[in-house]
Amino acid sequence: MEIPRIMVAAGSSGSGKTVITCGLLQAFKNRRLKAVSFKSGPDYIDPLFHKTVLGIPSKNLDTFFAPPGIVGSLMAETAAYADIAVIEGVMGYYDGAGIKTHTASSYELASVTGTPVVLIVNARGMGISVMPYIKGFLEYKPCSGIKAVILNQASKTVYNELKPLIERELRITVAGYLPVMPECHLESRHLGLVMPEEIGNIQKIINSIAVKMEECTDIDKIISIAQSAPSIEINHASILPVCSYSKVRIGIAMDEAFCFYYEDNLKLLEKLGAELVYFSPLHDQKLPGNIDGCIFGGGYPELYIKKLSGNVSMLKSVKYALSVQQMPYIAECGGFLYLHENMEDISHNNYRLAGVIHADAVYKGKLQRFGYITLTSAACASVKNKEIKAHEFHYYDSTDNGRSYTATKPFRNIQWECIHENGQGFAGFPHLYFYSCPGFARKFVEKCLNYSLSRNDS
Repeated sequence: MEIPRIMVAAGSSGSGKTVITCGLLQAFKNRRLKAVSFKSGPDYIDPLFHKTVLGIPSKNLDTFFAPPGIVGSLMAETAAYADIAVIEGVMGYYDGAGIKTHTASSYELASVTGTPVVLIVNARGMGISVMPYIKGFLEYKPCSGIKAVILNQASKTVYNELKPLIERELRITVAGYLPVMPECHLESRHLGLVMPEEIGNIQKIINSIAVKMEECTDIDKIISIAQSAPSIEINHASILPVCSYSKVRIGIAMDEAFCFYYEDNLKLLEKLGAELVYFSPLHDQKLPGNIDGCIFGGGYPELYIKKLSGNVSMLKSVKYALSVQQMPYIAECGGFLYLHENMEDISHNNYRLAGVIHADAVYKGKLQRFGYITLTSAACASVKNKEIKAHEFHYYDSTDNGRSYTATKPFRNIQWECIHENGQGFAGFPHLYFYSCPGFARKFVEKCLNYSLSRNDS
């Protein structure tokens, strides 16, 4: 299958990958090209910026979470009918799941998917020193996959002098530059960039970047590089599980406070026979009717804690469904916090919440557990004698993190106990990736089906 595709990578975080990715996507959209987008790695926020541009969800591609065959097939499945696909890289191009490994790096993803790479070089304050910088990335690996560079935060004068020098001496295409654009700066907070909806003029910013990219970068050259990507095939058997025989309705908490979901997790639930019913713990008064299970994803509940706590009717509805009716559920990170009895805000004011988890959520003011993990459990039915991959990133902790699973950090001899699982619910800080253990998702849908059948019988 021929899928034109390009990766936007950089030497480090903060080099302008998200800004340039969004600008490219908008430029393609302005040219009436059907574009799809992906994010390398586990980040939730950058894909939300992609979605702001395209109006359709962006997906994560991660070589720690899933083997190359599944990663490539998921990419191909999504991009099969697109004119072009854009992957935004993660961290520095060669940086992976550990200090001394390329696993889960942008480089590994580009390699296993055969995706040509445009390297973003933050050239602010640099002149000829960009030469050894670029040379290092090109030569560090025999097949770097880098086909072009863009100089970010460079003046037109510096660019015009450096472009012929780079192309002559390093034999690499320079596909343009972007000047310093302070009016297009994207603010950050502790989990990454602020959310797109928090930037009042986000669409204006993205449009400005796209216009500047048409002026200062060679969009046609970037498209040509994307079109040079080798063919890639979909392994349908690896990504299309057998569907459940009966439909189940699964509620998905989705609003400003809860919006961190891997799109392929949701799609896998649908492939397994689930109808997804979206609701808002912030704005709705109760859970949707006739649902057979629910998922509370991550997000920023701490920013909306007063309103979440004040929505007493929703809290009562959640506690009754989960604690009394024993409805199956999954709660990850921010969703896990929401199910606590009490939660602090960042000023350590205390608020009552759902009370499904008999513990308190405490703000620590600094990063607690961060990075990739593998979850294992020999006792619990969801992944008995199997593993499921996950990721953690949170500034909160709980007075009871659970003890149903063992979390292990890759490439380090670090382990801890976590997760509350009782056969009905699964709650903890880890963000799960279902394609790392499709049996987990299947088991959850089966629990929802059994709940539906028992509810209809009673």
